Amino acid sequence: MTPRERKPALAALAVLLILVGALGATVLVLRAGNKLQAIKITTTVAQGQSIPASALTEVDVASGTGINYVLWSQRNALGDFRAATTLVPGTALVGEMLTQQSGLASGKVLIGLALRDGQYPSGLKAGETVAAYLVSTSGTSVTTDSGGAGKSSASAGSAGSGGNLLTASATVQSATPTTDSSGVSSGNLPVTLVVNQSDAPALTQAASAGQVALVVVPSDSNGSGS
Repeated sequence: MTPRERKPALAALAVLLILVGALGATVLVLRAGNKLQAIKITTTVAQGQSIPASALTEVDVASGTGINYVLWSQRNALGDFRAATTLVPGTALVGEMLTQQSGLASGKVLIGLALRDGQYPSGLKAGETVAAYLVSTSGTSVTTDSGGAGKSSASAGSAGSGGNLLTASATVQSATPTTDSSGVSSGNLPVTLVVNQSDAPALTQAASAGQVALVVVPSDSNGSGS
């Protein structure tokens, strides 16, 4: 091919590259335009709780996916809804995660506990899964055998004893430490749990006597988690 013959071919190639580049730019622009401004959860929101503005941030999501995203423009309407399930940070909020009812699934109830130091793990927070155990608040008592020799016997078993398990899987809905007038933590912790209704009687009775201790368990370690 002579130099004169190559020039038209090079010109055609240049035009083709320009067209490809323009097409690619158009596709990128179209894709950028097919975005929605949705809501992303930034902090854990327990099942049944209202969703505070501090737990929300804006995130771009693809449109046309069929997913029922809650849009950023709808955030002011969230005051009418509660979390239908525990919401975890990093989750894009969709309509199925919300309810206008109490947010409790069928067969679930709320139990309130008033815990003291030693009855709950440090840093306990909403959304965590816990097991609840019956524990003694009076330590050990002394009894005597037939020979008069003293021996100690626990008035209630330790939290590690399987026979004292009150519920194997409950969800912390709220856990807010109390403080005194100077703002110093009192060590007391009011806790609200979402539990199976069948576990409520024993747990309520133990809670009224102050004989409940909580242990955090992995949320995926129990298939029947709350």
